[in-house]
Amino acid sequence: MDRFPPCPAPFNLAAHALARAGALADKSALQVIRPQGAERWSYGRLEAAVRGFGSALLARGLLPGERVLLRLGNSAAFPVGFLGAIAAGLVPVPTSAALTGPEVTRLAARIAPALVLAEAGVALPDHPAPVMTAAEVLAAEALPPCDWAMGDPDRLAYIVFTSGSTGAPLAVAHAHRALWARGMMHQGWEGLGEGDRLLHAGAFNWTFTLGTGLLDPWVNGATALIPGPGVMPAQLPLLMKRFDATILAAAPGVIRQMLKAPVPALPRLRHGLVAGEALAPSLRDQWRRATGTDLHEALGMSECSTYLSGNPARPAPEGFTGYPQPGRQLRLIDGQIALHRSDPGLMLGYLDAPEATAARFDGDWFLTGDLAEAGPDGALRFLGRADDMMNPGGFRVSPLEVEGALAGAEGVTDLAVCEIALRPGVSVIACAYVAAADLEPALIARADQSLARWKQPRLYRRLPALPRNANAKLNRRALRAELESADDPS
Repeated sequence: MDRFPPCPAPFNLAAHALARAGALADKSALQVIRPQGAERWSYGRLEAAVRGFGSALLARGLLPGERVLLRLGNSAAFPVGFLGAIAAGLVPVPTSAALTGPEVTRLAARIAPALVLAEAGVALPDHPAPVMTAAEVLAAEALPPCDWAMGDPDRLAYIVFTSGSTGAPLAVAHAHRALWARGMMHQGWEGLGEGDRLLHAGAFNWTFTLGTGLLDPWVNGATALIPGPGVMPAQLPLLMKRFDATILAAAPGVIRQMLKAPVPALPRLRHGLVAGEALAPSLRDQWRRATGTDLHEALGMSECSTYLSGNPARPAPEGFTGYPQPGRQLRLIDGQIALHRSDPGLMLGYLDAPEATAARFDGDWFLTGDLAEAGPDGALRFLGRADDMMNPGGFRVSPLEVEGALAGAEGVTDLAVCEIALRPGVSVIACAYVAAADLEPALIARADQSLARWKQPRLYRRLPALPRNANAKLNRRALRAELESADDPS
């Protein structure tokens, strides 16, 4: 497979994100949408705000390479703060607005920010760094523009934290070239062009939203539509219609919630994009029936963004996740997807954790932890995370296979499986589901029809809701702990 063209040098991520701003000065770049209306930002205004904020940071005496902690929600202050810091040569660190004070204090201790950008109502760290309000961030639009801080594409641009769904969050250090590398997914997954209006349903701090929802539309001269605070999934279909969304991007969990209510005709919608957790075939079929369009799944992670996907020109075959994106160097190592260290989208490493970084490599290949098997035409089927694989009785079982067999049961609105320990040395597959009534007999019958005996859950638990993070991604670790606690005889 041909390699992706190298990133040009010198380079600045923010300058690349807004390279079209001059030619598209009056075009809408960002709309923060609500049922009551939208806050609109043109490309020209967005660039002025970003470079003005860069000037404000330099005027405060901040130095290149210093870190800026973002405690901001889904408001225009987030992209202005993120790109403004990078424009001036600083390193932004976005974090979830849902984190508590103690949680964000632990993160701040690890990155030692020189400044905190804060929105009202968002918990702040117990840290001596000065605080700049969201209003102050946006007021910098009136300042003269800073120069773009150009330099080596391999230098540090920003830091993100992993979700921590399988342990403590890790600080992932990304280079400026990471945005250049996203060019491999513009057509390899998103099918994104200048005429698109892409609505992303996630929080700004999530790398899925930050990349697919904001930066990719701007690199392509498109319009980013982002739901404002308080917008619920059930409101998204009407917002898509009202604001002429051509592409929707969301986690499967959000799609599932959207489809609980009737979906209006969406004549402008071309397709949807999903990532963050595996897409169940039954959910893809339900979306097709409701909208007349397809869903294209991508597999990726905070350390290297997405690398495997279907796309409008080459949809993933039924039962498969997709194809390696053009330009990616992928291989399977003992059934695990590995990415070559030369990939421009690969992280610089885990911050101040060289041993943890080295542990992810097998020679020149970064081990993603995603298990897969290849189909006859080069498509790959995702089998789950290496640390999620179940092994009851010595048989390795993918939770996705079991979930796929049970997910279409009538009356079940959400479902997941995991391996739980009943006592030392004894573990079983457990199924947690959300439904209005007890459906255990129906699920047992469905498992009998479609799964070998050793793949069938031995325990079924009806829950009011499955544990999910702020972006509706299943937290399998929390689910396992909840089920084990419920079945603890002590």
